[in-house]
Amino acid sequence: MGTPSAHSAVEAASVTRRLAEALARATYADLPPAAIEDTRRSILDWLGSALAGAAEPPARMAQRVAASLGTSGDATVFAAGRSSAAGAAFANGVASHILELDDIHKGSTVHGAAPIIPAALAVAEREHADGKRFLLAVAVGYEAALRVGEAVNPSHYRFWHPTGTAATFGAAAAAGSLLRLSAPRMLDAFGSAGTQAAGLWEFNADGAMSKHLHAGKAAMNGVLSAGLAREGFTGATRILEGERGFFRAMSAAYDLTRVTAGLGARWKISENCFKLHACCGHTHSAIDLALQFRAARGWSGAEALDQVASIGIETYGPGFEIVRNMAPVTPYQAKFSIAWCVASALWNGAASFNLPSESVQSLIERTRVSVADDLTAKYPAAWPGRLTIALKDGTTDTRSADYPRGNPENPVSTAALESKFLALVAPIYGPDAAQRALAACASLESCADIAEAFSHLV
Repeated sequence: MGTPSAHSAVEAASVTRRLAEALARATYADLPPAAIEDTRRSILDWLGSALAGAAEPPARMAQRVAASLGTSGDATVFAAGRSSAAGAAFANGVASHILELDDIHKGSTVHGAAPIIPAALAVAEREHADGKRFLLAVAVGYEAALRVGEAVNPSHYRFWHPTGTAATFGAAAAAGSLLRLSAPRMLDAFGSAGTQAAGLWEFNADGAMSKHLHAGKAAMNGVLSAGLAREGFTGATRILEGERGFFRAMSAAYDLTRVTAGLGARWKISENCFKLHACCGHTHSAIDLALQFRAARGWSGAEALDQVASIGIETYGPGFEIVRNMAPVTPYQAKFSIAWCVASALWNGAASFNLPSESVQSLIERTRVSVADDLTAKYPAAWPGRLTIALKDGTTDTRSADYPRGNPENPVSTAALESKFLALVAPIYGPDAAQRALAACASLESCADIAEAFSHLV
């Protein structure tokens, strides 16, 4: 609905305010047990990506910049000491989004954890909030980010990276919850968040580090917006639906009802999806299918290379625009090449990004990637893929999937998420520190002061 009807104009007049009011009055008691567990799982999954990402070169650059912003020691910067809450949110947000293993939400195409949880953790540490307030803040942050993202998806996604745009609202909501902002002040925080929301997809043409910046800046801007609101700094009260607001400026079509549908009754964090492959989520259904195909035949990489005649990958239009690169030249570009991801899965038995690889390249030369209208019609509610592999003996096998492993419709266990966490963290921080962090995640509800939960990871 690019131009709301007369009937929806009433909704338009109140949608930002209704969101602010609902999230400002939310309490921990409002969270159903399933939402609490899903929030805890999301924090666990985020922490592994954030800690492992903190050792990567782009994160080290962000940490140095965060240190230059001031000497405050309010909050933990993973692997790099302490900083102001805004600086820690920025640095940890950047770190969270580097490995391409942080979570994703299908309907909004938002990576919620990378911007929201660093903002929540930084403010929770500074305010010495307990674990229940931290859990609530994270759940509230996901509510704002995913609802705003769904309202503008998929047209927003053509130019804008929702993790930098829609998730700025989520970071502001999370920080605002911890600051106990009233509804009018939460509305101000949204106004300031919306006017700072940014993140353009042009980074993908170069494989630039800007993608990580989007998450860090969204986290930082959320902390800034909530802090300003607490001081009485005003923001636009109709930042979402106003004539020059977020919806009109940043989407060709939007649906106001997605912001408030089920608000207060259905917690969006329970729709969160976890990534098991370290690459763009638009490749995951196809990777899963390639791994199924390989396992069904008991192939080695050499057998795949010897027996495959051609590979046909069908995907959905918006995803294709992000993962269409057929000739990546860097590991980061390979993470956004569906052809590379499928070929490497067939060759290695896992999505791998070690370039160059003559064997993977040989399989890519036999690969065709195309958009299928029936798959596009399912997006973004599903992220489907179809894989057709023709063998040199003349047989053909076609497999399809609507949901990658790790989606609620194709779930992964908490034990699997813990294994993922330990595999990411233990090699860098040591097994003892990894186990302490795992235990901290499991006992968040009883934590008296979040400032003590992860302080050993500086």
